[in-house]
Amino acid sequence: MTQQTLFLIFFGGLLPLLFIAYILGKNRAIRIRAKGIKMHSQPGQYGWFVTLYTGLPVLMVAIAGLFLTFFGWDGLPMPMIIASALGIGALSLILLCSYMNENTKARDLVESFIKGLLMLASLISIITTFGILLSIVFEAVIFFQKESLFGFLFGLEWNPDSAFLEGAGRAHEEVSNAKFGAVPIFAGTFYITAIAMAVAIPIGLLSAIYLSEYASQRVRSYIKPALEILAGIPTVVYGFFAAITVAPLLVSFFESFGIKAPFESALGAGLVMGIMIIPIIASLSDDVISSVPQNVRNGSFALGMNQAETIKFVVLPSAMPGIIASVLLGVSRALGETMIVVMAAGLRPNLSWNPLEDMTTVTVKIVQALVGDQEFDSSLTLAAFALGLVLFIVTLIINIISVYMIRSFHRKYKVSNL
Repeated sequence: MTQQTLFLIFFGGLLPLLFIAYILGKNRAIRIRAKGIKMHSQPGQYGWFVTLYTGLPVLMVAIAGLFLTFFGWDGLPMPMIIASALGIGALSLILLCSYMNENTKARDLVESFIKGLLMLASLISIITTFGILLSIVFEAVIFFQKESLFGFLFGLEWNPDSAFLEGAGRAHEEVSNAKFGAVPIFAGTFYITAIAMAVAIPIGLLSAIYLSEYASQRVRSYIKPALEILAGIPTVVYGFFAAITVAPLLVSFFESFGIKAPFESALGAGLVMGIMIIPIIASLSDDVISSVPQNVRNGSFALGMNQAETIKFVVLPSAMPGIIASVLLGVSRALGETMIVVMAAGLRPNLSWNPLEDMTTVTVKIVQALVGDQEFDSSLTLAAFALGLVLFIVTLIINIISVYMIRSFHRKYKVSNL
């Protein structure tokens, strides 16, 4: 029996069972109320109570069976697990309908179920985060057992040639010793990100101020959807735009001043990356600025400030926590970008202040390390996890700083009670 057939049988039995549970629970509550007995909850809430607590044991048994099968325990065939789950659900339905009475707190039980579901979702998010971190840490520790931690963090040269040959089974070929100095990679990452944010922050923030404070409703109805559409364009399309349009324009522009510029440069990648991030900052900042209460603006006008002064001294400080959050989201997007860098900035780790030279970023090197014919336990492959761990720590530090700044602005500008 195929997997699709099993799923069809399972949900084909579960959905009618839940529908019947709702009808029976609601009808029983209506019959009890028809006798003049005061009930704790509404009939519909009793229907949901029976539905939820009928489906819960079914899903628990099914999930337990899936886990057992996943870990290699084949004691029970999957059709028997499905039949057992649906049978337990039918038994739960009978018991719930039998013992449900006017004292059953259906509303509280339904709310408790929903609260538990939300807590489970939060727990899954936390566990997933820790799982990602641990999977990176374990492999990074293996890498640092093979290579020097100090050399990785402070080395100025990234040259893993011998590690690549060793992982590919060609260690007998004579090449220079592998060097895993990550400084050029992280320098390129932060340099390109800085260029992108220098483009995205002022343009995005000014766009948000115009949309929220100056634009008419008609203009806003056209510009805001266009910004959101721009935010949904795939990054590979931005990469094509950088390689085919922006790079030749930069080369022509600098050649007019007698400066020879290559087609692959940090400046081209940073400019296009900034264009990609503009809609994120503009849209989120616009929503935050628009949510500042109007009576805050009215109070500023009453004190004699004009609109520009009100925006500068009242609106922007009040909306600063949300603006910082939008900028942080843009920084995270820039730090994790790969395709634009590959197509516009190159693959060479290069420690330079010249924005016209080619550079690369952490995510590009992670992709390079994890593809190819080298073994998984080679230093080159494990270097991807070391790079990912350092990038994770850097991102965490940025988040901590941003949270501190957001809280400081919240303490200084409290407008929620105005």
